[in-house]
Amino acid sequence: MGAEPAEQLALPGLETAGAPRKARRPRATEGGIALADDLPVARVALELPPAHLDRAFDYAVPADAAETARPGVRVKVRFGAQDVGGFVVDRAASSEHGDRLVPLRRVVSPEQVLTPAVLRLARAVADRYAGTLADVLRLAVPPRHARTEQAAHADAATDPLPPLAEPPGEWRPYRGGVALLRHLAAGGAPRAAWTALPGPDPLVETGAHWAAALSEAVRVAVAAGRGALVVLPDARDVARLSRALEARGLPPWVPTAGGRVAHLTADDGPSARYAQFLAVLRGDVPVAIGTRAAAFAPVRDLGLVVCWDDTADTHAEPRAPYPHTREVLALRAELERCAFVVGSHARTTATQALVARGWAKDVVAPRAVVRDRTPRVRALTSVELAKEGPGAVARLPAPALHAVRQALESGPVLVQVPRSGYVPVVACVRCRTPARCATCHGPLGLTGGRSDPQCRWCGRLAVDWTCDECGAHGLRATAVGSGRTAEELGRAFPGVTVRVSGAATGVLDTVPARRAIVVSTPGAEPVAPGGFACALLLDAAASTAGRGLGVAQDALARWLGAAALVRPAPAGGQVLLVGDAAPAPTGALVRWDPVGLAARELDEVTELGLPPAVRMASVEGERTAVSVVVGRVGLATGDAVLGPVTLDPAASARGGRDDDGHLVLPGGEPVRVLVRVPWEQGRELARQLAASLAVRSARREGGDLRVRLDPKEIV
Repeated sequence: MGAEPAEQLALPGLETAGAPRKARRPRATEGGIALADDLPVARVALELPPAHLDRAFDYAVPADAAETARPGVRVKVRFGAQDVGGFVVDRAASSEHGDRLVPLRRVVSPEQVLTPAVLRLARAVADRYAGTLADVLRLAVPPRHARTEQAAHADAATDPLPPLAEPPGEWRPYRGGVALLRHLAAGGAPRAAWTALPGPDPLVETGAHWAAALSEAVRVAVAAGRGALVVLPDARDVARLSRALEARGLPPWVPTAGGRVAHLTADDGPSARYAQFLAVLRGDVPVAIGTRAAAFAPVRDLGLVVCWDDTADTHAEPRAPYPHTREVLALRAELERCAFVVGSHARTTATQALVARGWAKDVVAPRAVVRDRTPRVRALTSVELAKEGPGAVARLPAPALHAVRQALESGPVLVQVPRSGYVPVVACVRCRTPARCATCHGPLGLTGGRSDPQCRWCGRLAVDWTCDECGAHGLRATAVGSGRTAEELGRAFPGVTVRVSGAATGVLDTVPARRAIVVSTPGAEPVAPGGFACALLLDAAASTAGRGLGVAQDALARWLGAAALVRPAPAGGQVLLVGDAAPAPTGALVRWDPVGLAARELDEVTELGLPPAVRMASVEGERTAVSVVVGRVGLATGDAVLGPVTLDPAASARGGRDDDGHLVLPGGEPVRVLVRVPWEQGRELARQLAASLAVRSARREGGDLRVRLDPKEIV
């Protein structure tokens, strides 16, 4: 059963029935409004979410907007009974929808904020993820700030780049690193999967090697007359890269003084962000760096796109159509024929799949270099700790405390804890049953050493809590957070400063290179000049105990993120992994071999038929809605369909397939259906899903629904 044609509504500029009409030029006047003499038709992409409206609509161009209604500008148009916003995507001499077109209401701004390159990219992203152009443009083009558009700003920098104090050498330790820069300098379009070494930036006191290497690559692209775009997980990484770029002659752009690098981050206010966006759009800067949405920045003459640390969850867009930065930039590299680099201290299976398919080349350091640049790593598992005697088997075992005591003599110590808070999870002291709220059944936790247990869902206090299973009143910690860990370390090392870095207490950017202990949650680790003397990675078992795809690689990425801040082994740096984590990521950390783990995991998902070895769509929602949408997808037959699975574990999963192999779901409860196809059919799967969603939108079919392509959490 193939996708049915979408029902069409009688709307301006939309053909609804009959044979295709011959293209006609609009009348010279429409409703008494004089129209443009040249190219009197504007094709407009509307900012409307319904899937069946995912196309350009034709409008007449009034004579007074003939010069301003250029492709890329924002406009207001009449659509049905409402005024809606949109973007002019083309001008034409005639329209296939007759000579009676509704005129544009007004041009919002003459600024051409949607460039042809970004429009092509947005369309490609929408097609890849079965989304709509309107949803992607909402991510790509920031809201207008009129006062900022009209403000004066410095002219673009035209002076040549200043010479470097030292020749670039951050890529020399890598196989293929020098070749990458050589191709960039020649205007080529190499594609690299880069596993970064730990280490400092020789030009920035608290800088990092990865930022130094990326700034060198960006400088090479700019020196060759091309633009560069780097997308990073958060504002802290943006600031670190900015300092590295400034140290190499690429200062940040400010409206009054100019510069060469624009910052596009979610933390900026609307005025500042729009000013930086306009600097990129107008060609005032050759470089843009920023967080997730910066992947769509309209950099001119683009020669290099970079996704740094694609293991970070912040690279996954939480809004429809849920694109990932790595995939957006990969599409952009193909469309604009520019160089592509995805880099991290770790390696995702998705990046490894790019290498396995031959789309990208590995850029990694030889083993001898890795051993020289990384700290010594030791896994303190229960088997190894048992050799130390009964006192060694504890959350903070004696060997770990001994290592911290020695390391404090030469510098600060980093302690990574996977959970924030004090005691986020508690259980009955007698029967070990998890303690739950009597009102909402959420998990109970402790916010301090003398606090009453509190529900983590509804916030109610559970004073005089009683276990429903055995009647006991006492509680024990089943998970310990960063606050309790800092308290324990403070008692173990009296007189030593203990600081906490995390979202709740404030994220530390740097710490002095002196005797101190820093307790941090993953991603909040500060930088110490010269590196930390030692790092403890606590509760390793909890890091690999989750379900779903990528648990092992996510755990390794968090560990490597902390371990990369430690001095190398020749300088005495060491990392201790405490706990019985899964063997595969533990071994990869000890060997410092993220590529090996990614290759192993890719082999496993290939054998199981899971992403990224295949393309997979997740359709979630009410049973009837899911059944109807999946039923119109021609590829959803036989073994390609997994499910339905009831999202409520207490409900039973019912359903089957018809004689053609298509899914038939009775019911009303929320379910999830997975549709998987070979990688080569992924584009067709997305097309068929988009067509089915357009039919659903046109028919106004009821029921909540969410469609995601290549979801990470499918277990």
